[in-house]
Amino acid sequence: LLLNNHATNSRHAGREVKMRYGVDLDLDRDRGVTFPGGTLTDDLDAVLADPDVDIVVQLIGGTSAARNIMLKVLDAGKDVVTANKALLAAHGAELFQRARERGCCISFEAAVAGGIPVIASISESLTANRIESVGGILNGTCNFIITQMQEHGSDYSDVLLKAQELGYAEADPTLDVNGSDTAQKLAILAQLAFELHVDWETIPRKGVDELALQDIQMADALGYRIKLLATAAIGESEPVLSVSPTLVCKDEPLASVSGAFNAVQIVGDAVGPVFYQGYGAGEMPTASAVVSDVIATACGRAALTFDRMRLWSAGDEKVSAPSVEDASVRWFVRVPGEFTCESLAEAIVVDTDSVCECDAGVGAISEPCTRREIQTRLGNLSDSVTILPVL
Repeated sequence: LLLNNHATNSRHAGREVKMRYGVDLDLDRDRGVTFPGGTLTDDLDAVLADPDVDIVVQLIGGTSAARNIMLKVLDAGKDVVTANKALLAAHGAELFQRARERGCCISFEAAVAGGIPVIASISESLTANRIESVGGILNGTCNFIITQMQEHGSDYSDVLLKAQELGYAEADPTLDVNGSDTAQKLAILAQLAFELHVDWETIPRKGVDELALQDIQMADALGYRIKLLATAAIGESEPVLSVSPTLVCKDEPLASVSGAFNAVQIVGDAVGPVFYQGYGAGEMPTASAVVSDVIATACGRAALTFDRMRLWSAGDEKVSAPSVEDASVRWFVRVPGEFTCESLAEAIVVDTDSVCECDAGVGAISEPCTRREIQTRLGNLSDSVTILPVL
């Protein structure tokens, strides 16, 4: 994208944007693109010593080596563009502090939701608003799995294998399917929306690996779709964060987001709900976000935004995510078929007419209450039932 759209990128930046180097330890591997002669190197130190290099785009994954490289880049006085959400979620405070000390900026649009411009929306376009909530479908692998289970009636294990064969899921999909990848992205959004330096590992999370086909079938019978949602919303005293399979009414925009697509919904006190949908991963959507950050950095816009944003500021302490156990919401409850509609209705205090019975078992949607209250009402049954939040 940097090579093919050179003229367009430079026009938008108001100055020439040129790829001067590509750095990799393995210079012989096939990258699917031809680098101009002399640009490919394995010598990062030489690149950082070049005064004509203004921006370093860091695209490696992981946290350890990536952290060391970014600190080295910042110490050399270079601005950084990164797509590494795990790095920011784990070491954002240290990296942003170093960038401020060195007079540099860090741009990271591609780190959350790929090609969807959610970072720019919160940090620039929606700054007149007090953000009330932000979240959505932030993992295309999980959304693909749920969609396949919904549309084809397939079990989780079969769909996961298909996702791996199609390249939607990694050989080890654990971080995707258990909600960790989504929690890392949500921690970044919480920083942007609420200036909340949350430890992503403390965010309550439940992944699609715990989802049964019967849950999806029962939700469908009740008029809902299940989506793996990341949610950060203003509570009574502080934001409440969670990652969980969640029931979404079929009429809601989020319910229609299928396949590997991502979607983000932001609610501001002035603008109301704003909805974005697009590819959250893939070479070109990610490249779109990365190159947009390069252009914003080249024209000076990123530096202005970086100075104004209070992300991972000095003095911020990493906090644990507030518990969702005491949040009062509606809950989806599914029990095995040996239970009657009357017994479930009595347990969660709803009318019998609102309880659904089908091949997937017996299920209903509760009135707003806490998860603890639902579990208390179900008593010993709570270990054998599905309890999921309802949007």
